[in-house]
Amino acid sequence: MGRTALTTVEEPLHRLAVGDLFVSGTAQAMLARLHAPTWFRIPGRDRGRCRAVTTLLHGNEPSGFRALHAYLASGEQPATDLLCLVGAVPAAQLDPPFSNRSLPDGRDLNRCFRAPFAGREGKLAKALLDVVEDVRPEALIDLHNTSGRGPAYAVTTTPHPAHSRLAAFFTQRVIVTDLRLGALTEATSAWFPSVVIECGGAGDPAADRAALEGLRHYAGADDALHRDPPPMEVFEHPVRVELAPNCSIAYADKPIAGVDVVLQSELDRHNFGVVAVGMPLGWVGGRGLASLRVRAAHEVRGAKELLAVRRDRLIAASAFRPLMITTQPAIAASDCLFYAVLERSAPY
Repeated sequence: MGRTALTTVEEPLHRLAVGDLFVSGTAQAMLARLHAPTWFRIPGRDRGRCRAVTTLLHGNEPSGFRALHAYLASGEQPATDLLCLVGAVPAAQLDPPFSNRSLPDGRDLNRCFRAPFAGREGKLAKALLDVVEDVRPEALIDLHNTSGRGPAYAVTTTPHPAHSRLAAFFTQRVIVTDLRLGALTEATSAWFPSVVIECGGAGDPAADRAALEGLRHYAGADDALHRDPPPMEVFEHPVRVELAPNCSIAYADKPIAGVDVVLQSELDRHNFGVVAVGMPLGWVGGRGLASLRVRAAHEVRGAKELLAVRRDRLIAASAFRPLMITTQPAIAASDCLFYAVLERSAPY
């Protein structure tokens, strides 16, 4: 199979021609044929405009890649050129496929889209940004899966109406965040409307369907940025609940000796629901509430505003809506346990 490289083999990002993509088999077979993080451009009906879609910034979040494969296999022509970027290919290819967020010795790619762009993932993030900045699409959708159960939702850094219009191709829930973590959409939102879509849990067929249906509508709409969206449910300024340094976490239905934080094994069933004051969430060890911290936009603080401990039981101190709850200890330890919004919502 012929391939056209954007850069030398030693550099982080390769370009393929659409005709070189292997789309007649499964998405996994297409993934296996990629040699590196990859980008390509699908010609649209209007060659003078372009939109962008990114997938696999996390190697264990396959719905976006599966949607892209199905879209390519369908032969549909997008309304505008469609710039497609596939990120953490080496991590996604590790056995079993689509099970590793990053390489074992690697960093989270979607935390690397800001200076100094150090290391392997930083160089890849910079290469991806360079392509996007050079093409300057009119919009970008970044497709992800959640690491727990829950519905599809969008994440944006600004409540601009264009962002809600993009989100509405996939969902009617939008999180507006002022947290800055080094994500792709944070780096590009000043250039053009740029939105994260969390399609639902990895491995959930409904998430794959949401990704494909949304991608088809996004790619096929003649005007993606000026249509009237449906009413959106908005969750503003979430905080991140994180594990404190040198603390341990597990998921179970009873406390575990020697573990600092044990969360209920099915806590993710509360995603986007309301956690009432006093609701049990899990257990803490001898460090108590000091095992947890809350990260807001401009500070990291203790968790007592949100959580409390009653006889070693971790409970809610305030009513809030949990978002993006994970039940995977490795992700909870390296990233966060969940996001939380104090109980309120407003029309978009």
